[in-house]
Amino acid sequence: MRYMANDEFYQEGGPIFIYVGGEWAISAGSISGGHVYDMAREHNGYLFYTEHRFYGQSRPVSAMTNDNMKYLNVRQALADLAHFIRTMKATIPGMSNSKAILTGGSYSATMVTWFKKLYPDLAAGCWASSAPLFAKANFFEYKEVMGESVTLVGGQTCHDRIKRGIAELESMIENKRGAEVKAMLRLCNNFDEHSDLDVWTLFYEISEIFANLVQTHNHYSGSIQNACNEIMAGSTDLIGVSNYIVKSFGTKGCTDMSYKTYVGLIIDSAFSNNIMRQWIYQTCNEFGWYQTSTSTNQPFGSKYPLVFFTTMCADAYGQEFTNEFIQQQLDNTNAMFGGLNPEVENVYMSHGQVDPWRAMGIQDENQATIIPYHAHCKDLGSISDNDTPELRASKEKVAQLVREWLSE
Repeated sequence: MRYMANDEFYQEGGPIFIYVGGEWAISAGSISGGHVYDMAREHNGYLFYTEHRFYGQSRPVSAMTNDNMKYLNVRQALADLAHFIRTMKATIPGMSNSKAILTGGSYSATMVTWFKKLYPDLAAGCWASSAPLFAKANFFEYKEVMGESVTLVGGQTCHDRIKRGIAELESMIENKRGAEVKAMLRLCNNFDEHSDLDVWTLFYEISEIFANLVQTHNHYSGSIQNACNEIMAGSTDLIGVSNYIVKSFGTKGCTDMSYKTYVGLIIDSAFSNNIMRQWIYQTCNEFGWYQTSTSTNQPFGSKYPLVFFTTMCADAYGQEFTNEFIQQQLDNTNAMFGGLNPEVENVYMSHGQVDPWRAMGIQDENQATIIPYHAHCKDLGSISDNDTPELRASKEKVAQLVREWLSE
């Protein structure tokens, strides 16, 4: 397991602060600034950033063959983390009795919550920013919260234009006008408008444009408002939405939206900067979290059903990934970690109101803080004069809890 360390504030006997890596390659920025960095400075702590097995440079196998994927799961990643903490405490001078504070965002927020459940003695406390905790195949709520967030920030007229524009694209496909859609969205010739898998791929990827917009929304620069302004500038619903899609695809020439190409990226067993093979395997084998179009209470279309995602699992990792097998795996995850009742102490949970992932996390106000108008993991930065009052209050609450956990 690769890790990064920053000992600039460390004094012997000081605490351990670990920013836990998730489904990404780690980088030095997270241990050279931000709220965790500031807390390490306050407490003379040793700051670490750990990388999750199979991501970044942490490659325990030479290739990600289907057989080797059994070494990629959250339980083994948590065991890596436990081994790391024990090793650091045993080898760094003055650290044998140091308390550890773990922080994670998104999937790594899930990890720190579950770490506290499996290894309660190894962490004095954990901060989980935007943690999904309930494993569920048909995560239709994601698109519902996305729609609510577009309305909240960008307004009802923008929400409705997106809904009508995408519905019109779907209608054109259904009414044998697929060639027009291909031309309008500049799709490559290999897109087959008569193939369910290709149509599902296209409309899922269209929905992903909006998912990325909402999930990464910046309250200060107004990401959603800016997108809505562009979409509303079109002379019709169809033109406004399709122009925004083409711009977001960002490809010179045509955009490849064939299922064969898409699943090919997931089948490729070589390590690269693309994390799709690893992450989608974890969803098939442990989490689900498929952001389907099955709810009618959202504006992002109806053409990426659950079967699109489960078909991908079987095509990429083997025919044993049936619907029944996937559901059993998710049931096992919830049985092991408790779903929305993890029964952990000293874990602070925060979510952004705009963030669709909060629908799979704990949202009860007695157990979690929902930060108005903010999106996914937007509270990890340093306390700033630019913070909204609610964002600042949540960061200050974390800092105070850490003081309490370290003094216990």
